[in-house]
Amino acid sequence: MISQQQFDTEIELIIANAIREDVGDGDHSSLACIPHSAIGKAKLLVKDEGVLAGIEFAKKVFAYVDSDMEVETLIEDGSKVKYGDIAFYVKGASQSILKAERLVLNAMQRMSAIATKTKVFVDLLEGTNTKILDTRKTTPGIRALEKWAVKIGGGENHRFALYDMIMLKDNHIDFSGGVAKAISKTKQYLRDTNRDLKIIVEARSLDEIQEILDCGGVYRILIDNFNYENTRKAVAMIGDKCLTESSGGINENTVRHYAECGVDYISSGALTHSVYNMDLSLKAV
Repeated sequence: MISQQQFDTEIELIIANAIREDVGDGDHSSLACIPHSAIGKAKLLVKDEGVLAGIEFAKKVFAYVDSDMEVETLIEDGSKVKYGDIAFYVKGASQSILKAERLVLNAMQRMSAIATKTKVFVDLLEGTNTKILDTRKTTPGIRALEKWAVKIGGGENHRFALYDMIMLKDNHIDFSGGVAKAISKTKQYLRDTNRDLKIIVEARSLDEIQEILDCGGVYRILIDNFNYENTRKAVAMIGDKCLTESSGGINENTVRHYAECGVDYISSGALTHSVYNMDLSLKAV
């Protein structure tokens, strides 16, 4: 997994690029009709239900745009909210509030939707030993935000990107000439490059499960697109030799059943790629 410093850098890059994209050479709507000296106050109004996420990100945005802006937080990240709730007040230069408004709303609406969906999965897994994971199926450019939202919703992060973990999937295996060859080449690569990266290998059958176990040195086996019966068999085969993860079209109706097969993790791309933004507004007060 990436370090906190790497994650913080990603967030800083997201903010800088988003403001560059949105503001350009100036917010001319505000510059045209609002005095530079004008001071204003606005509230973040919730117009939906779910799990709120992005409060801490919003603070970073306001600080980036204008370090003199003050935020009064009323509701913390991870809290359940309903229509009419006020999450925070922000006070400062009116031009600065308006410059930050769209980025704050776009991010918080998306993050809250992801946190809300993640919490649904977390609740469905309550009482089991299985944890829900996100994937790399994220919106290009804002992966750090979306994975942050998964954490706020109670889920856990899978690898952040291609560089922080080895994950041998079907195409890697087929291009390498089979499971054993892919694992052997990977171990040699890690030795040759002096890298310490965990290895996850995808299995498409019980035979591949056994082949992976015979190779050894694998951190987690991805039990991909198995039915319940074969998932239970795979878990029994693997035992405590490494961790287990189920994936492949798992949804709210099936996630509990896969957890009851005994896997350690379930990964779902739907946490980040299939959500509807929470309705939020920033209103002057």
